[in-house]
Amino acid sequence: MSELSELYQQVILDHNKKPRNFRTLETANHSAEGYNPLCGDHLTVYLNLENDVVKEISFEGSGCAISKAAASMMTQAVKGKSKQQAQKLFSEFHSMVTGNEEREEGQELNNEAEGLGNLRIFEGVREFPVRVKCATLAWHTMHAALNNLGTTSTE
Repeated sequence: MSELSELYQQVILDHNKKPRNFRTLETANHSAEGYNPLCGDHLTVYLNLENDVVKEISFEGSGCAISKAAASMMTQAVKGKSKQQAQKLFSEFHSMVTGNEEREEGQELNNEAEGLGNLRIFEGVREFPVRVKCATLAWHTMHAALNNLGTTSTE
């Protein structure tokens, strides 16, 4: 097993076992419910958005290890960001896991410049199309909460 693959497994297992920001957010002024009908993942994302800044974010629900770990890491990445920055992270993450990133031949993406940092651990998910929906469910749900859409699905 490669070091990257082992690191991926360790991070996923850690965030699945001890998800960060896993709770109902009593001060939430935005929320959305997300559902992945393919594997049954179901979660709710809560946001406290003040002056277009994500002051607090949390989630609750059930799902596979990839879904729960992605939600946990997403909450860490989005907290303190502006709505616009959170939307940009959503787009970058979605592009990364779906394989739709724009890069020149042979060019590697700069983690710092792209803003994804340790979220790059999910890059390999694109090799497993069914798992892409697991990794993106929390992100789609956060996007729905930011825009007061209420519910979303990965159908």
